[in-house]
Amino acid sequence: QVQLVESGGGLVQPGGSLRLSCAASGSLFSINAMGWYRQAPGRQRELVAIIITDDTTHYADSVKGRFTISRGNDKNTVYLQMNRLKPEDTAVYYCNWKEPGGPNYWGQGTQVTVSS
Repeated sequence: QVQLVESGGGLVQPGGSLRLSCAASGSLFSINAMGWYRQAPGRQRELVAIIITDDTTHYADSVKGRFTISRGNDKNTVYLQMNRLKPEDTAVYYCNWKEPGGPNYWGQGTQVTVSS
């Protein structure tokens, strides 16, 4: 089992910044992918960014150049630095942990609201 605890959401004005954090604990396998997904009301959950064991990253086109995903030195914490936020970034953001051949683990979600 893997537990994920997120923090860092909140209310921010358009053009502002937020940093999300997610700490993983439990039975962690060294080869894994950590990522951030988001779900806005009435919409499906979508990938925002992922980072895999060798620190390769992938971003949704809608956030490229504005968001940056990174890992902590312990490799079990993942961050999402979100800059130049837009109202359309408003959603619940979920942390994800995935190991090869294993299930997806999800955090409880953290609300990000971009509004003036």
